Amino acid sequence: MSTVVFDISLSLDGFVTAAPQTVEEPLGPGGEQLHGWLVDRDYLERAVSGLGAVVAGRTTYDHSIPSWGADGPSGVARRPVFVVTHEAPDAGAVPEGGVYTFVTDGIESAVEQAEEAAAGRTVTVMGGADLGRQCLAAGLVDEVSLHVAPVLFGSGTPMFAGLDVGHLRLELLETSATPEAVHLRYRVLRPAA
Repeated sequence: MSTVVFDISLSLDGFVTAAPQTVEEPLGPGGEQLHGWLVDRDYLERAVSGLGAVVAGRTTYDHSIPSWGADGPSGVARRPVFVVTHEAPDAGAVPEGGVYTFVTDGIESAVEQAEEAAAGRTVTVMGGADLGRQCLAAGLVDEVSLHVAPVLFGSGTPMFAGLDVGHLRLELLETSATPEAVHLRYRVLRPAA
C-alpha cells in the first residue's frame, strides 16, 4: 500500500504564495523564495527515488507545465501525474508523450488512481493549498511534508486557513535544515476507531 504525502513549500508565516499573484508571477512577488531549497539535489534525489506518482491541482499544473514539460515534476524519472480538474485541457495544451492524466471525478478518484499507478511507492500530493486542505479534510493523507522558507510574506495564500478537520494530531517523523528551508515531515495520527 502506498503512503500518501501532502508536500508543500510555505513561508514562515504560513503562506504558499505572496500577494499579489499575477500571471507573470504566479507565486507573487518574491514567491520563488519558497522553492530555493530545490537546489539541494541530494534531498530531491531521495524524494524522487521513493516516488511512485503525483497528484496535483489544475492551477499548479497550469503554472508549472512550462517548466515541467512532458516529463512532469519528477523530470527524467517520469512518474505519472494525476491532475485534479473540473475540465481537462484541450489536447493541444498538453505536451505530447506527457505523464499527465486529468481526473474530473474528484480528489478521492485521483488519489486512488495514483495509488494504483504507484504500486506501493509514495504518492505525493503537491501544489496548492486548496487541494492539500481538501485531501487532509477527506482523510486521504498519511503524512505532511513541509518546506518552510526563511521569509515572511505578511499576506498571500494561507496554507491552513479554512481547514475544517477539527483537531488533527501529527507525529514528527523527520526534520532537517538548510539555509534555504527547514524540512518537516509528520505522520497524520488517525483517531482510534
